[in-house]
Amino acid sequence: MRIFVNDKPLDLISFEELHPSKKYDAIFSESDDLPSAALWQDDILFQEPSHDLIIRILYQMRTRKLKDLDSVTLVSSDKNALKKFVKSRFYTIKAAGGIVTKKDKILLIYRLGKWDFPKGKFDKGETPQQCAVREVEEECAIQVKLGKPICNTWHTYTQNRKSILKKTYWYAMSNVSDAGMKPQKEEGIEDIRWFREGDAKTALVNSYPSMRWLFKQFLNNHLK
Repeated sequence: MRIFVNDKPLDLISFEELHPSKKYDAIFSESDDLPSAALWQDDILFQEPSHDLIIRILYQMRTRKLKDLDSVTLVSSDKNALKKFVKSRFYTIKAAGGIVTKKDKILLIYRLGKWDFPKGKFDKGETPQQCAVREVEEECAIQVKLGKPICNTWHTYTQNRKSILKKTYWYAMSNVSDAGMKPQKEEGIEDIRWFREGDAKTALVNSYPSMRWLFKQFLNNHLK
């Protein structure tokens, strides 16, 4: 499970998922001590972190600008318990969206000064698939055909002093009709464009790390 905390990836894994080729710049084992600020750089790993340490790690990641940090990994012999505890520290909301293709082009929206993919929160009683199609069609004024799931993304933010963990279900989609395509201004969308793959990668430099990670999953699994 990967959660983006303040745009930094936090990976929750089991010991079986530790890849031998993955190198960590600092490893902390069964310690309750939070590393000093100087050690929060590159890729760091915490083995069997206590609940108290997890709370302090989350606080550090949420409140500090860790410009030299690439990623944090928490590894546990009980991954499910680790995930349950981390998620318990947040109020979880759900959303869904899609990456839409039109032949060799990919649809991006421009919102809040960044390129993004269309998505939105669930309406009462909706399935993830229903929400994804509705949000894409509403935000872009197009018609789409639902394809296969891509992945789920998780990211955190603070709203009204409440810590939010947002789970977004992502689906591959194909364009059916874009004859009336226009941005949904009331949702803060300023522009919509079709991009070729290379141009989409360039545009997503001005995006969120979670969206670049999502696009990589899409390219690896859906455009082979």
